[in-house]
Amino acid sequence: MDIGQARNDLEALMTDTVRVSRTAGQPELDPVTGEPGETPTSVVYEGPGAVLSSHGQLVVAHILGFDWLSEGAAWYRLVTPVGAPVAMPGDLVEVIEAISPDGAEGRTGRVWLAEDATEASTVEICRTTRLTERILHAPSAI
Repeated sequence: MDIGQARNDLEALMTDTVRVSRTAGQPELDPVTGEPGETPTSVVYEGPGAVLSSHGQLVVAHILGFDWLSEGAAWYRLVTPVGAPVAMPGDLVEVIEAISPDGAEGRTGRVWLAEDATEASTVEICRTTRLTERILHAPSAI
C-alpha cells in the first residue's frame, strides 16, 4: 500500500468544514436569573474533515479498498488530515459546512463531543477521533 496515496484518497473525501473547540473558562452567571450562561470556548481547529457514522466508516473502507479502521467502528468518528491538531476528550465538534457529492444533508450545525483523545500511530493516513452526539434538547418521552 502506498501511504501517501492512501492519505490523498482519504483527504479527498473530507469535503466538510469542521470546527473543534475546547472549553476556555467558566460560564458567567446571569445576574437576573442566576442561571449559567454560555461556557466560553476557543477554536482548536477549523478546516477540512468528515464526521462519519459507523455505516460511513464501512463505505470509506470499500472506496479505499482496505480496512483503515480494523479495530472497529465507533458510532461516529471525526476524520481530519494528519496535520490537524489532536482533539481531546470533551472537545466540541461541529460541522460548519457540509458539502456532499450525493446531496445528503443533515450534518450542518450538529454537535458531537470527543470521547477520547485523537488516535495516534507511527504510521497515519489521517487523524480519527471517536465521538458521541451531543443532544441539546431531548424530545418528550410521552
